[in-house]
Order: sequence, then C-alpha cells, then structure tokens
Amino acid sequence: MNNRISRRDALRFSGAALGGLALGGVTLRAGAAGAAPRSVTVQAALDCEGRCYPPLDEDDRQRYSYFVEQLDTLEYFRKPDPSSDFVTPYYPPLDDDEMRITFMGSCIPPVRRAQNMMSIFVEVGWDEARQCAKDSFVFDCGAGVVGNYGAMEVGYRRMDKVFITHLHGDHMSDLTHIYCFGPSGDRLTPFYVFGPSASGVRSPRPPRRLYDDGTTAFCRNFREAMRWHSESFGFQNTSYTTYPSPEQIRADWSLPVTPRQVSDDPWGDGFSIVPVELDWRTEGGVAYWNGETGVKITHFPVIHCRKGSIGYKLEWKGLSMMYTSDTKPEKVCVRQASGGKPIDVFIHEMIVPPEIWAMQAAHMPAPDYSNPAYVATVERMTNVQASSHTPQGAYGFLLTQIDPKPRLAVATHFPVADDTVHCAMNSVAQYVPDIGALGEKLTFSFDRMLISVNHRSGAIRQRKAATLDFGSSPLVWIDPTKKLAPPKYADPYMQLERLDEYKPSDGYCDTGY
Repeated sequence: MNNRISRRDALRFSGAALGGLALGGVTLRAGAAGAAPRSVTVQAALDCEGRCYPPLDEDDRQRYSYFVEQLDTLEYFRKPDPSSDFVTPYYPPLDDDEMRITFMGSCIPPVRRAQNMMSIFVEVGWDEARQCAKDSFVFDCGAGVVGNYGAMEVGYRRMDKVFITHLHGDHMSDLTHIYCFGPSGDRLTPFYVFGPSASGVRSPRPPRRLYDDGTTAFCRNFREAMRWHSESFGFQNTSYTTYPSPEQIRADWSLPVTPRQVSDDPWGDGFSIVPVELDWRTEGGVAYWNGETGVKITHFPVIHCRKGSIGYKLEWKGLSMMYTSDTKPEKVCVRQASGGKPIDVFIHEMIVPPEIWAMQAAHMPAPDYSNPAYVATVERMTNVQASSHTPQGAYGFLLTQIDPKPRLAVATHFPVADDTVHCAMNSVAQYVPDIGALGEKLTFSFDRMLISVNHRSGAIRQRKAATLDFGSSPLVWIDPTKKLAPPKYADPYMQLERLDEYKPSDGYCDTGY
C-alpha cells in the first residue's frame, strides 16, 4: 500500500502545519515595500509542481548547473609546461582596485560533500612584495573549509584575522586547524579572533547561571584545550623577534579594545590567541579600520537563536560588502544596507522550507505526512526556522525593504541544487518581479565561488575556482626582512620519552625514504 499523499494535499496540509511558508504552504505574501500585500494561492504554488519539489530521479537532484556550466573559471594552479613534469603553484593576483570574495564554505547543516559549512574569504588590492592581497579576512570558519583554503593556495599568514558571527559549531569548528597549524606554516604572528560579547541570557534552570559565553571566554578555553598541540609543536620557530605593541596594533587598526592574548604566550607569538570582543548590541560599531590598507569593518546585531549573533559590513575604496550570516528577517541589516550608495554585495542567509528540508534528508520526492518520522522532522525543522533563519519568501521581502537595492544579492547557508535554487528564485520573484535570471541581481553561493568587484570599473564578476583535488597547501612564506625568534623547546626531542624507540642503526634509513 502506498501511503504517500498527493502533492495537492501535501500543500494543503503543510499550509496548516507550517503557517504559510514560501512555496511550502497555502499563502505567499508578495508586494513591494509600502504596497498592499497580495496572496499567492494554492493553485499558484501548484503551478511550480515538478520544479519546487525534488525530481523523482535522485540523480537529477545532484546538479547545480549554474556553478558548473555558466561561471568562468579562475585557475588556482598553473597548467603543466609541456616541456616539464611539474605543476608550478600559482595564486592568481588581484587587481589593485579589486575586492575578491571567495566562498570556502556555503551550506547549512546537515553536512553534504558538495558544500562545506560557512566561511567567506575576503581580500582587497595586491601587495607585490608579499605576493598576496594587501589585506585579507576570514568571516566564519565552519567544518571542512580548510580543504578549500588549501586547494585555493591560501596560506596561514593570510588567515590571521577571523571574524566570527556567532559561536555555533558550523561557523567556528575549523578554527582548530587554522590555529593549531598556522605557526607550523607561515603565520608567525598572533591569531586574532573577532566576535560578539556574552549573550547575557540566564539559564532557565536553577540556579539560573549567567554563562560567560562571549568570544573572550571562548578563546580562553579554546587556547587551553589546544595546549597539548601547541606545546608539541613548540620546537619550531613560532614568531619573529619584533612585533608591534598591543597599543600600536589598536591604533593602527582602530580596534575598540586594546588587544591582549588570553594565555601566557609571548606577545606576538603565533600561538597567542587575541580575542577582539564586540558588543553585540551596538549597531554600526567599528570592529577594524586599517589606516594603511583602507579597510573598514563594522558590526551590527542580528536575530539568531540566542542573543549574541552579529553581522559585518566591510568597506574599501568606495566598495562594500555585507555578511549577515544566520538570522531571522530583521530590520538592522536593512538599515545598514540602505541609504547612500547601494551595497555592492549583500550576503544574507536563506533556508529551504521545513518540508523541503525534511524531504531532502529522507530522499523523498514529495511530502509524506503519513510517515511519523517525516512529520517529526518537519516539526523540528519548523522550530529551527522559527528560532534562527530566513525563509525564501522573507529573503525576497527583505530586498524590497532595502533602498537603494544591493547591486548583487547573494543567498548563502543554503543547500544548492537546480531544484532548490529554482524554487527559491520563484519565491523571491513574488516580491521582486524584476529580480531577473539567476546571477543577474541574485545569486546563490557555492564552495569555491568567487565574486570580484572593481573600484574603477564598478564591474561585478562571478567565477568559480579550478583547483587540484589532490594538491597540497601553498609553500611557507617567511618574511625575509624579519628575524625569527628562537623556539620554545630547543630541539624536537625534548618532550619525548625515547626508551623504546628504534634507531636508524637498528636497520632503517632515516632520510625519510
């Protein structure tokens, strides 16, 4: 017996259960800002049948054609010289007036192989002497993204400033790798972690504890949790002999606080973690403003799951980027994106309706409300959305509230495929009828997607990176103008108990071969 209900009934039932979610319920609200909202009926939603629900063939759900077929390629490796057996490592330089935004991770949990968790890498300008961007920033650092950073030739020295939006695991879990192995590579300077202050939310359970859940407390505990690792690599050089004082760094970067490491690491050492805690209640507060490179980053509160989530706005040479990360639809990001020049790249999260979320998890072609497991999953996903996220239709509504509209809106934290993107485009178009084709005014992020904005021409270009699947991280670059400080441990053997160690004299070659 087939217990699967029809799609028409599914829409009717899901409308009652989910309260009119975009293309997942009875009603979609649409209309420009200030206009009377109109309703999209069940029949209008049914017109999307075959496009807004996953195709019956599972293979048809595994493509994102826009990323694969329509984006130009930027190669992160040099093709082999026909006369050579070697591939020369190559990092494509930026233009002097280019802001380059690269999505190293782009998805919401649960994990999928095609997309890692959230992380965005932003670079500006070009420094010929250092052979890298003039300034660079990591926004969030979720699970799995370090593989993309390595494949795209991003070394550790370019990942020294991390801006965390909130402390969910899918936004900060790969800090472990970047922090622990940075000093073994070429980040011989402190690891700066920018992020929100403590939530101020008391536990509802007696004795109603007020948890210290801000960025400083996180960094302090994280540093000690990584102690075994950092000590075990302490036989290497992990710093230069000179580094600007905390007061000088604060002045150079216009930080809201004087930076201090959280443990007993020497100031300037690669294993020193320096939190820069930002008051999450402040709208438009300066997090970073570098007088030399010209980059200004401000922060603002968003509404996500628990007090203490923030978004960021980056401005440079008249160009601008906003990243809200995870949030329910809220007014602060609208205010931050409105007025004056349009935001060049507006990056805001979007999620699929709970019923689609559940269907994908179960590999179903349609809702099945006769299945208790499906119903339970939809209920859980509905609660997650209610506490934390922006539905497809709400994303479109937000765009109607921003004046002037962003030059390019980017939906992120979204499980992309042809079917989910098409459905989401339909939802957004209910509010913004002139949104155009995918990629014109709205695009969906995908791992290794690049968006470049040029100051002089004003052009916005979307590309994808071609990388080596089996390549390694880039070569270590040590500043030739600086002297290395001696390591903490004098040699590789100081921390070892070697009583039972085999020696080369016992019969093996110690050259590594």
